Amino acid sequence: MLVLADIAEGLTGVRPSELEGRSTSVGVDSRQVQPGGVFVALRGERADGHDYVADALARGAAMAFVQRPVEAPAPVVDLTVSPPTLPSPWSLPVLLRVPDTLAALQKVAAFWRRRHSPRVIGITGSVGKTTTKELIADVLSRRYRTLKSEKSYNNEIGVPLTLLQLTPKHERVVLEMGMYDVGDIALLADIALPHVGVVTIIGPVHLERAKTMERIIQAKTELVQALPPAPEGVAVLNYDDPNVLGMRYATPARIFTYGLSPEADLWADQIEGLGLEGVRFRLHYRGDRLYVRIPLLGRHSVHTALRAAAVGLVEGLTWQEILEGLMAPSSQLRLVAVPGPRGSTILDDTYNASPPSMLAALNLLEELQGRKIAILGDMLELGDYEREGHEKVGLRALEVVDILVTVGPRGRIIGETALRWGMPPERVHILEDNAAAIHLLEDLVQEGDVILIKGSRAMQMEEIVNALSQG
Repeated sequence: MLVLADIAEGLTGVRPSELEGRSTSVGVDSRQVQPGGVFVALRGERADGHDYVADALARGAAMAFVQRPVEAPAPVVDLTVSPPTLPSPWSLPVLLRVPDTLAALQKVAAFWRRRHSPRVIGITGSVGKTTTKELIADVLSRRYRTLKSEKSYNNEIGVPLTLLQLTPKHERVVLEMGMYDVGDIALLADIALPHVGVVTIIGPVHLERAKTMERIIQAKTELVQALPPAPEGVAVLNYDDPNVLGMRYATPARIFTYGLSPEADLWADQIEGLGLEGVRFRLHYRGDRLYVRIPLLGRHSVHTALRAAAVGLVEGLTWQEILEGLMAPSSQLRLVAVPGPRGSTILDDTYNASPPSMLAALNLLEELQGRKIAILGDMLELGDYEREGHEKVGLRALEVVDILVTVGPRGRIIGETALRWGMPPERVHILEDNAAAIHLLEDLVQEGDVILIKGSRAMQMEEIVNALSQG
């Protein structure tokens, strides 16, 4: 269990005996600080954690990391000078002034990670990271005490916070690793020391920041480059994505491939979408053939199941353990079906959006019975791929949906594309915001409709879900 002495030692290299036995936790939100906890004051785009240090102390924080002076009732230990003058004994609460609070958080997390010896599974890719993380954790937890990153804790803040929850009882850690540009995943891997690297699909997500697909591939490749050599290290790669499969030449780890091709190590066929009942398929591995049904929605979920099964095999689980994990109900995380007005069904996929995930959601919608309504919003951070990505979604929507509703300036491209290629104007509604969509749908929805709602996180399209599910 993490104690305050670990925090001090991780930052200073000196372990104060008077801080032994003082269990703690680390957070970046003053409202969630536990008594005896550590508050890390981070500077964000919208808020500066330094403005909330006094609030964290009032809630019982024992320590706070700061990088500038703050008004708070606690002494300051200045770690920006070399060598620092450390208190003896330490009194609490205390402010630890560091050159960079985020770097300090990462330093302590790396120190704590190295105090433990679980096998770490890292997951990256442009689409499907979170659901893959959840399903892998479900599988591994059939045998091992497993820690997983919460929600979408996949960045330079979330990964350290997850690792600081490690205890000696944990045998496996499953971490989602995201990126905006080259170097991001290398940093996370240096903190987490992964043994297994799972790569989902590489697509034009974060292209606005990374600028080119080549840089996105380079950034994602950093995970498999960081793995230890075989047999300890294993890269689990998507055989069906050439951008992912090409990573096999960039890692010292053992290669384990998955996909829909018989040339992959683990592969699937006889795929049958069951609508809201899940998906059924047949698994092949060496001489084994197994028939599997999972509760995840959409045919694209087969790849998610293959990744989880692959990690299960790599980590020595039996087929019985793997299949039990694949059936775990907690795995359906992103796209969920909820009751809508007048006996309709809402497919809530509002967490985020990219062209591949939009197309996958439309493919699922196509499998379902009933009048199909798609409410599609802007997809952000696509850079030069922005128009093409939205046009591809518009063309697929034309083939699938009965009524298309778009929200936002980029969503307009989806609607205009569908119109340009022949969708009747009375079936297309191009709107500016969520409020207009809610107003339209109040009278539009009929019994038996299936309503897909999806857009980038910043579009806050859960507002539409909430309004419809309550109305």
